[in-house]
Amino acid sequence: MSSIDKVLIVAEHASLKFGGEASLPWHYFTRLRARGIETWLVVHERTREELTSHAPDAVDHMHFIKDTWLNILMWRLGQHLPDQLANITVGYISRVATQMAARRITRELVHKLGIQVVHQPIPVSPREPSLIANVGAPVVIGPMNGNMSYPPGVHPKGRTSGWGDILFKLGRRLSDCLHLLMRGKREAAVLLAANERTRAVLPTNIGGSTAMLVENGIDVELWTQRSYAEDLPGKPVRFVYLGRLVDWKAADLLLLAFERVKSRELVELDIVGDGPMRGRLEALVEAMNLAGRVRFLGFLPQRECARILQQSDVFVMPSIHECGGAVVLEAMAVGLPVIATKWGGPDDYLDDDCGVLVPPTSRDDIVAGFAEAMQRLSDDVNLRRSLGEAGRAKALRHFDWDDKITQIIQLYAVAIKNHVAAAEDDDVNSDERETQVILNVGGK
Repeated sequence: MSSIDKVLIVAEHASLKFGGEASLPWHYFTRLRARGIETWLVVHERTREELTSHAPDAVDHMHFIKDTWLNILMWRLGQHLPDQLANITVGYISRVATQMAARRITRELVHKLGIQVVHQPIPVSPREPSLIANVGAPVVIGPMNGNMSYPPGVHPKGRTSGWGDILFKLGRRLSDCLHLLMRGKREAAVLLAANERTRAVLPTNIGGSTAMLVENGIDVELWTQRSYAEDLPGKPVRFVYLGRLVDWKAADLLLLAFERVKSRELVELDIVGDGPMRGRLEALVEAMNLAGRVRFLGFLPQRECARILQQSDVFVMPSIHECGGAVVLEAMAVGLPVIATKWGGPDDYLDDDCGVLVPPTSRDDIVAGFAEAMQRLSDDVNLRRSLGEAGRAKALRHFDWDDKITQIIQLYAVAIKNHVAAAEDDDVNSDERETQVILNVGGK
């Protein structure tokens, strides 16, 4: 294996505060450095204050990209569009502008510092093209996770399978064409996919190779095990939801299910997160007379989220469009049993030994399935504990960040090998082309 000494992480942004995919670049940056690998970070300046406060000793290895007038304009336009539509239109234009700046900085750093591998971990969407190509070092992209759609016949309330689905299908077709123009993924040394459904939509005819690596990981020092000492029969059971309050997360279905739990006086629900659906969800709670049992805690930093999970009994995730679902792994690591929709990321992580998966055959079936599972777990303290312990064991066995870093270092070595082989092939092809030109000239 080649010795890996110098790595550059390039990303749209990096943040533990934002959570989700934003945390991935930061984990790679800090954990590679902890392994003694000199690592640099190229990222947007929106998280400069957070990152420099987290790692003041690594500030000289961070390079921040400033907003341009185009970024600002696209952000303003996006405020007037639905989240998902803004993401694939004006948001995409803004990300392209940021990637163009990132590519310039990356080329300079590779030349100046002798970077061995450039790693672009986000965006995780396999459909979104990359501009990080021809930077002077092998490029690793991913792990990517996507190729998701809503379950057949199940859409967020108020949406149908009309113009929205057509728009997203057109967007996917357009992305295939853009990969021909923005060749980062086609020319990468290694493309990483989190699962087979994602691997199936990676660009074809790529210059390097593909490999499988799970997208998310567990920080075992943060998501520590809850205590089961106070799990006694008759004690109120606390369910917890953690995530953005957007329509595809389906928190409205969770509330409808919670209302059906018969032992209402013995159950509670905490909703951690914020988003455009919050007002409607709060109104629904009032209409169902659940105000005393459901609490909206708003957005909380990760350490506070970890504390909330450790004080809870069951984690619930009703999302109908969850590619990754890192929060499911975090709940498992804490030792919580999980109730989730059997679709996307949660279905990749959970099994019957550590949670309950509800088939999303219809909105009514999701509500009924969650209600039944919540009732069953609220009634059975021993079942909660056995599922929670099995979930924690699985999370630590398969999703520990330390193991993931070991794997990514091995994949960096593969990328270097692929890059060298590609360069040798180019040299051979160049010699062949030169010979052909000489022969043609001689023939004239």
